[in-house]
Amino acid sequence: MRIAVAADERVGVAEAIVEELRNRGHEPLPHGALNEEERDDWAWASEAAARDVVEGRAEQAIVACWTGTGASIAANKVTGVRAALCVDAETARGARRWNDANVLALSLRLTSAPQLTEILDGWFAGNASDDESDQANIRHLDEI
Repeated sequence: MRIAVAADERVGVAEAIVEELRNRGHEPLPHGALNEEERDDWAWASEAAARDVVEGRAEQAIVACWTGTGASIAANKVTGVRAALCVDAETARGARRWNDANVLALSLRLTSAPQLTEILDGWFAGNASDDESDQANIRHLDEI
C-alpha cells in the first residue's frame, strides 16, 4: 500500500515511521522534513500527505509533529480526510473501525519506537465497521 508520511522534524520516531512501513511491505511517500525538496512546517507537510490520500496518490497517510495536534488539524482541513490522533493501539484500531480514519496522526514527543509498532499494528488491523449506525456517522461528516 502507498502511504504518505509527513513530519515537521526528523526527531523521535519520524524516520522510524518510514522504516517501519517499508519493513511491513508498504511504499512510503515522504513529505515535510522527510523530503528535502519540501517545506517542513507541520501545516504544509500534513496538507501534502492528506492531499495524497484524497487525490489518489496514496491509500492512507501518517502525519506527525511534536504533539500530533497540529498535524491532525491540518490534515483534517483537507476535504475527505478523517485524521485521528492516536497514542495507543486500541485508539488506532477504533479510529479505523468506528471513524473509518484514513490518516493517522502521531506525536513525535510521546510516541516511542515500541509504541509506534503497536499503534501501527492496531491501525492496520482495524477495518471500517459495517454497522449502519457507524456508517451513518461517517456519511454525516460529509454533511457537516
